[in-house]
Amino acid sequence: MYHLSMIFTFIPTGSAWLLMAGIALVSFLVQARFRSKFNEYAQMPLLSGLSGREVAEKMLRDNGIYDVRVISVEGQLTDHYNPADKTVNLSPDVYHSRSVAAAAVAAHECGHAVQHAKAYGWLGLRSSLVPVVNIASRITQVAIMIGIMLLIFAHSTFVLAIGVGALALVTLFSFVTLPVEFDASNRALAWLNNNYNIMQTSKEHSQAKDALWWAAMTYVVAALGSLATLVYYASFLVGNRRD
Repeated sequence: MYHLSMIFTFIPTGSAWLLMAGIALVSFLVQARFRSKFNEYAQMPLLSGLSGREVAEKMLRDNGIYDVRVISVEGQLTDHYNPADKTVNLSPDVYHSRSVAAAAVAAHECGHAVQHAKAYGWLGLRSSLVPVVNIASRITQVAIMIGIMLLIFAHSTFVLAIGVGALALVTLFSFVTLPVEFDASNRALAWLNNNYNIMQTSKEHSQAKDALWWAAMTYVVAALGSLATLVYYASFLVGNRRD
């Protein structure tokens, strides 16, 4: 009976279910909204006629960056900047496209290259966390599952503590990512705003800003979801110590 009652304490109930369901719903809606906005603005031809690759290369040159390559990578919305080999990686929908969405995404990724060139502190911190977080993300789920079973049947918190610690690192990483992403968007929008030969109308600039804002919101929701999950499992450790 003791073990059975313990098992039920690990099943989310009441407010926990509502919180998890609410975050899952918001995450789904934000992701759907972002994809909708991207697809909408991907249909809006850029009046300047520049491709995503050309926008990226110009932003790099304007910021005095000549050691970063702009390349195309497979996939959809796989765009990213790799500080290890100094490459701006653009998906085919961005690399070749001459749309408002392509220009916004290309400029955003170059915003990360500018951060790297200027030794932006948050990007440096994020990059230093990557190797550790890669390991933590692989062990989190398994450690928590095994840890819960050991807590129920052996009253041992050691493995669960490892899982919660790994999840804490993943959560920290998701929050460190936020200022990096927002700053990259701000750099991109400021550059686009000062280059009327890139985006020639206020409407194009507003659309680019809207697309990048919704992209940033996907990171915000992910961070909050990770935090809620961390608090939920950490509460088992706290409750067990009180007992």
